[in-house]
Amino acid sequence: MIEARRIAVVVPAHDEEERIAATLETLPSVVDAIVVVDDGSGDRTGAIVRASTDPRVRLVVHARNRGVGAAIATGYRAAFAAGADVAVVVGADGQMDPAELLSLAMPVAQGRADYAKGDRLAHRELGSMPPHRRVGNALFSALTRAVTGLDISDSQCGYTALSRSAAARLDLDALWPGYGYPNDLLARAAHAGLRVIDVPVRPIYAGEASGIGLWEGLVVIPSVIARAALRRVRHRRLANVAEPAE
Repeated sequence: MIEARRIAVVVPAHDEEERIAATLETLPSVVDAIVVVDDGSGDRTGAIVRASTDPRVRLVVHARNRGVGAAIATGYRAAFAAGADVAVVVGADGQMDPAELLSLAMPVAQGRADYAKGDRLAHRELGSMPPHRRVGNALFSALTRAVTGLDISDSQCGYTALSRSAAARLDLDALWPGYGYPNDLLARAAHAGLRVIDVPVRPIYAGEASGIGLWEGLVVIPSVIARAALRRVRHRRLANVAEPAE
């Protein structure tokens, strides 16, 4: 627990047999529950999780690959249904430092924020992030700030903490299922009036290939941001129509 709040970790995993065991082993003792969502893996990811002797670990399986956003939504629902007060998303690929989990979850556990976002771009070790990822993150973050009005620095970071009450104000079923889910979630958080803050986290890269290719970077994520912008315009128009005439 943190501040008498039950902490769950949500681990979306797709074909992560090489890294999932190490990821689970490094999660700190402040974590009360671990929900691994096997998103239609074709390898031994699920079998490795089932073999874990950690009593905190629970496995949820998607029969087919539905996307990282869908896996996180499934994990949120399972974590909060099991009594978690705060759910922290930790990737199965080892790119998130478990030593920083406490600092990320603390503002949410203390009620100072509804949603805490990891901010790699503000960390002193930013130089470890490949240059093309730095540029892409900065661009998507600028677009997301413009669309949402949120003062966030690293929109694409998946290391996050969400409160139970905040999750109840979001339509998790409508969350974008694939890459681009961070931008969609931020847009929905802004519309719901959630308090969103940045928490510096260390960027970790060990030569692994990014799951975001040209299609996702040039088409999918910009489309998700554009869709969020249109949704915001539509909401504003509806709000203006609903205002009584003076």
